[in-house]
Amino acid sequence: MKEAYLDSPLGTLLIKGDQEGLVCVTFLDEKIPQSEKIPKELQDVVSQLEQYFTGNLKDFNLKLNLQGTDFQKKVWLQLARIPFGKTTSYLQMAKDLGDGKVIRAAASANGKNPIAIIIPCHRVIGSDHSMTGYAGGIWRKKWLLEHESPVTQQMLF
Repeated sequence: MKEAYLDSPLGTLLIKGDQEGLVCVTFLDEKIPQSEKIPKELQDVVSQLEQYFTGNLKDFNLKLNLQGTDFQKKVWLQLARIPFGKTTSYLQMAKDLGDGKVIRAAASANGKNPIAIIIPCHRVIGSDHSMTGYAGGIWRKKWLLEHESPVTQQMLF
């Protein structure tokens, strides 16, 4: 398993993967210098994340190697379908999975998403549009949603 560290506007990201695909993108609370040499297996991931943060990429095109239960993988693949700049609720996500009663299980799987940003679990909010929990911290979720917002604030003066 190869790994790299990426300095981002949200702090250090730990990226793990190999020739089978991307396994993990995790926020770290401690500052770790960006990797000087990025393993070839992760170069495309780093490049696409850098483009995302500069606003030049909306859709990731990466090979994923999801590690989880069948249900978790189903939830994560559903999350990956949420378009850039859009949000959904936990209830709607459960309904999209075929059963509104799996809301708690879907929310739990959402919280265990190992590939932050690329599998956009930050795009899931409460049915009342509240900023619900996020493993990376609510401040990061807020930043990501604002970064993806189709509405940009114009200067008035």
